[in-house]
Amino acid sequence: MTDTDAPVSAVADFPLPNDGWAVLNDRVVARISGPGTDKFLQGQFSQNLDEVTPDHSPRAAAATPKGRAYCLTRMVRAGEDILMDFPSDLAEDTISHLRKYLMLFRGTTMDVVPEARIVGILGSQSAESLAGDAMDSLKEPGDSTALSDGLLVKTEPTAEGTPRFEFWQPEDNETALPASTRMSTANWRASEIAAGIASLTAATRESFVPQMLNWQHVGGVHFKKGCYTGQEVIARMHFLGQLKKSLFRFRIEQAGDVPAPGCALYAGERSVGEVVNAVKYRDGRVELLAVVRHDAARNTLHPDGLPEAVLTPMTLPYAVPEREKSAQSDT
Repeated sequence: MTDTDAPVSAVADFPLPNDGWAVLNDRVVARISGPGTDKFLQGQFSQNLDEVTPDHSPRAAAATPKGRAYCLTRMVRAGEDILMDFPSDLAEDTISHLRKYLMLFRGTTMDVVPEARIVGILGSQSAESLAGDAMDSLKEPGDSTALSDGLLVKTEPTAEGTPRFEFWQPEDNETALPASTRMSTANWRASEIAAGIASLTAATRESFVPQMLNWQHVGGVHFKKGCYTGQEVIARMHFLGQLKKSLFRFRIEQAGDVPAPGCALYAGERSVGEVVNAVKYRDGRVELLAVVRHDAARNTLHPDGLPEAVLTPMTLPYAVPEREKSAQSDT
């Protein structure tokens, strides 16, 4: 099956399949190569490059000097190189921005790999068909294993317990997965929301410190790695307990319109949050991730312009302890 044979749908199936896969055509893979690769990335991203290994492919964030995230990605070790992924609509601007710093590292390059692709996998059955006995090494999110035609990464499960994986293929190889279980990318996006994994858009880029997106709870922020752009703000928020808003998951039972990223959330007439990602299901419900003030999260919330679309809180697959000790003030 080719990429053009993929199921096309703007809405996700409900419930999500327990076994399915999708080529993530909305992601672009870039390769960073050369003698300055690790040093360059160490100075721009929230991850410690010493811990990016063939067996561990962690998430990372890049931020402005004010600590606002403009890039959320995963780092994959490919020999001496590093592979990273970016949203298709933000990739050009993100890479252009990073190349300004790359100029300091002679002989080091950062380029899109047009033939590379990432396959998102729901359920263990498809992953096991690719990895065989190597699945035993994938115990925690971020664990990875090299296969003959790519690298398989275990990622966060959905809050409902469905295992999830990413299969990174640096070359344009056919995916040895059955056509019968291929699904739309909408299902993968829905699983990301159900797993509490945020993604940035043009509307939300540079809107949040990584911790507001729960990035520290999905292995994306290393607090002991040393200096990088935005590190002072990110570290201060962590060590001084200054996080007053974070990422929540919500459901709207029936919604004609899907709240767009960047849409304000209101408690009464007070703006208390902002939509990060949202997806609509075939049964009419909408699920979304939103950054909301801790002191307002238990109030009745609705998106701007949709007062009847009341948000119902939903669980995440990980704990966010900062919510319990947050003071009653904004960041």
